[in-house]
Amino acid sequence: MVRFVTDDTQMPALNASSVERWICAVAATYGFNTGDITYIFCSDKRILEVNRQFLEHDYYTDIITFDYSTASRISGDIYISLDTVTSNAKELGIPFIEELYRILIHGVLHLTGQGDKTPETKAVMTAKEDAALAILPLYR
Repeated sequence: MVRFVTDDTQMPALNASSVERWICAVAATYGFNTGDITYIFCSDKRILEVNRQFLEHDYYTDIITFDYSTASRISGDIYISLDTVTSNAKELGIPFIEELYRILIHGVLHLTGQGDKTPETKAVMTAKEDAALAILPLYR
C-alpha cells in the first residue's frame, strides 16, 4: 500500500491511485512486490530536521529514504521536501509535477537497491528514472 501524508506543508495535486499503480509497475520491473510505502511531503525546514536527527547531515535535500524492504518486497518511508522540488524544477526549467514524479520514483529506486553516490551510479539512477517516467502516461 502506498500512502501520501504531509508534515508542515500542503498535499501536492496528484492522483494517488494512479501513482500507486505506476510505483507497483516500476517495482515489478526490478522483481519486487510493493509493501507499505509512505511518502511524507514536507518543507525544507522539516527535511533539514530529519536529515540532522537521523543522518547527522546538516544540509537541505529533496529526498530522504528510509528503507524497510525485505528480499522481495519494497517498503519504506520517503520524505520529500516540496520546497526543494519546487526550486529544482525552477532551476531545471521544468514543471513542478514533472520533477515531483521524478523524485517519487527516485525513492522507489532506492528501495530496490539503486544507489546514486558516484557519477556512474547516478547516471544509472537517472536512466532508470527516465525509463520509469516514460511509462507514467500508461497509469494516469
